[in-house]
Amino acid sequence: MQVRDAMSTEVLMVGPEHTLRQAAQMMAERRIGSAIVVDPDSSGIGIMTERDVLYAIGAGLDCDVERTAAHITWDVVYAGPDWTLEEAAFAMARGGFRHLVVMDGSEVLGVISVRDIMRVWATNRAGVTA
Repeated sequence: MQVRDAMSTEVLMVGPEHTLRQAAQMMAERRIGSAIVVDPDSSGIGIMTERDVLYAIGAGLDCDVERTAAHITWDVVYAGPDWTLEEAAFAMARGGFRHLVVMDGSEVLGVISVRDIMRVWATNRAGVTA
């Protein structure tokens, strides 16, 4: 099975000036664990995850003042839609992260998470379609 078959196509995009609280609220409303950060003054895209928000709060930072710009991961590993789920899982395990941005050229197609891969593998193993 390929990444395109398991990825989430509902992607949350936020800007670098959103506060951590705003980003966290939008992620919570959509029940997702990451947001794609698009900075018009920078090339490429970044990602901010629930873990980034947790670290900031744990460090005592004010989530109503802190901006996403200070908590973006810019060295994002991108997955292609034709990658196998095994390739995506290996990239996540090797990099120590739980989300991959799925790109086709410069277009964001979606995000695939560990949860997405586990869901597909578990349902396939049980003989149920995802």
